[in-house]
Amino acid sequence: MQGSPTLFLGSFVRRYKRFFTDIIDEKGNLLTVHCPNTGSMKNCQVEGSECWYSLSDNPKRKLQGTLEIVTTSHGQLAGINTLNANRLVANALECKIIPELASYDTVSKEVRYGSEKSRIDFFLQDSANHLPDCYVEVKSVTLDMGNGLAMFPDSVTARGTKHLRELIAVAESGRRAVLLFCVQLNRATEVEVAADIDPVYAETLTKAVSSGVEVIAWKIKIDHEGIVLDQQIDCLSNLPLMG
Repeated sequence: MQGSPTLFLGSFVRRYKRFFTDIIDEKGNLLTVHCPNTGSMKNCQVEGSECWYSLSDNPKRKLQGTLEIVTTSHGQLAGINTLNANRLVANALECKIIPELASYDTVSKEVRYGSEKSRIDFFLQDSANHLPDCYVEVKSVTLDMGNGLAMFPDSVTARGTKHLRELIAVAESGRRAVLLFCVQLNRATEVEVAADIDPVYAETLTKAVSSGVEVIAWKIKIDHEGIVLDQQIDCLSNLPLMG
């Protein structure tokens, strides 16, 4: 990923108060770093496992370090910085990597839209007006279930359900609505909806697909040097209407 920070190796100790993580650096020092993930981080908190963090030179930051990569309970590397998902997709849109979206030549970020006063991650337009406007919502996926299976969400997400309602309205108006799962797991081969964690989200996602919302998933390639968007993978085989 362009602009990827230098990463430092550590050992994961614990996450607490949502945004704090204790790690042990290579010199044996206990450090508290920022955790840039508001989800549950289910299966991503393994005490004693390898993790990687970045350091900021901003003197105004309370915590100089940011947790970037962890090892899951299934031994897979996971990028837990949710901000990276949008950065990765932004790079991919700029480089025309995603075939379904490559024909658009104008990309806007964080555009206000919808009756529920949301902001779409990416608003795509075709300057020649051959294609309908396209609204792209990005979701970062880190829930590793083993054997290549990733799931979303990892906790109840009222905000995610709201975004689905907005995308449904877009699709029903004749414009394109795309939900893009950015799967930040190195060995993922498929992503499914975690209906047991959030049945309302699963039900709304089923309605979204029925309404014409397009759903695609891309996994990342991740190592201690950084993260890049790697390849498209299968998604949503467990939705009732797609089974």
